[in-house]
Amino acid sequence: MTSVVITICCAFALSIIAVLSILKICHKNSWYDRINERKIHTGNIPRLGGISFALVFILCALFINFFLIKPRFSGRFLFPLSGLIIVLISGVLDDFRSMQPRHKLLIQIIAGLCVIVPGFSFQQLLFEEASPIWLRYPVSLLWIIGLTNAINLIDGVDGLAGGTAFFAALTYAAVFALNGIDSVVLLCICLAAAIGGFLVFNLPLPKARIFMGDGGSQFLGFILAVLPLVETRRPGTIPQNLPLPYAAAILSIPIFDTFAAIWRRLRDGRRIDSPDKAHIHHKLMNLKLPARGVDGVLYGLQILIGVMVFLSVKWEGIVSFFLLAASFFIVILFFSLIHFLNQSAAKKMMKLIQS
Repeated sequence: MTSVVITICCAFALSIIAVLSILKICHKNSWYDRINERKIHTGNIPRLGGISFALVFILCALFINFFLIKPRFSGRFLFPLSGLIIVLISGVLDDFRSMQPRHKLLIQIIAGLCVIVPGFSFQQLLFEEASPIWLRYPVSLLWIIGLTNAINLIDGVDGLAGGTAFFAALTYAAVFALNGIDSVVLLCICLAAAIGGFLVFNLPLPKARIFMGDGGSQFLGFILAVLPLVETRRPGTIPQNLPLPYAAAILSIPIFDTFAAIWRRLRDGRRIDSPDKAHIHHKLMNLKLPARGVDGVLYGLQILIGVMVFLSVKWEGIVSFFLLAASFFIVILFFSLIHFLNQSAAKKMMKLIQS
């Protein structure tokens, strides 16, 4: 237990040190975030902060696998780790020079294949029954690609993507702990600790000193997509991983925001990869919430959903199903409410302009 606590503390401390180092390098080389009509910040802010928690997590994962946990992961553990590195490098390159969406997608497919080819996939696309291989592998690949982009899309307010990922990782840890404390639980907590070190510099208190960039957001989306695919087990039981409905519920905020963006763009006759300022965080800011208010609202919703999913996994029967269904309903209700409040505010603004 002492070694576990030390590992977690080291992940947090190393992340802070890494961010400070990256800040120094970025300021020295003038590597700042591009400012355009979609950005809400001003000034020269470095955008390579994602490298900090990504490298710290990778180091923690290797240390946990080779030195801390017995039995170790099998050799196929290195394949998703390779996919993780591919996504990180691709995202960092995109931070320096924007990639074409089709090139990003191709790289994400390659990284996703590094996960599913060695056998990591959702075993249960619904609940109890194991799903057929011909279905679960394509669904798992779509899940990885979709979530990689979903976290990237929600990264629009200081601390939002990092905080969402932080609480999602802790929820994963709590859920996996129900199957016994193992390497996956420790991986999730180390991920949260590494993100926590980054959030020290990224929260709007009063404003962020560094952004995670596309490298960081795609890394977080990818690892949050992969963790539910890793088999966990209690001694004497068969391996199992988190069924898709529970994983989707934990990450329902970025998932619903992505679905809303796709629907919005198709409705307006635009490409689904075209940018806009109508994501959930933009709508909350349109309602006069500051960045800290946006974070507070969405953090609170993320924590609530996490608790409900944890209880749903822990309990059985109709209560479990009700809690899981209620978690989806709450997110849908929240998105619908914010949408109509935005429409009402826009109509009032138009009347004021016309009068």
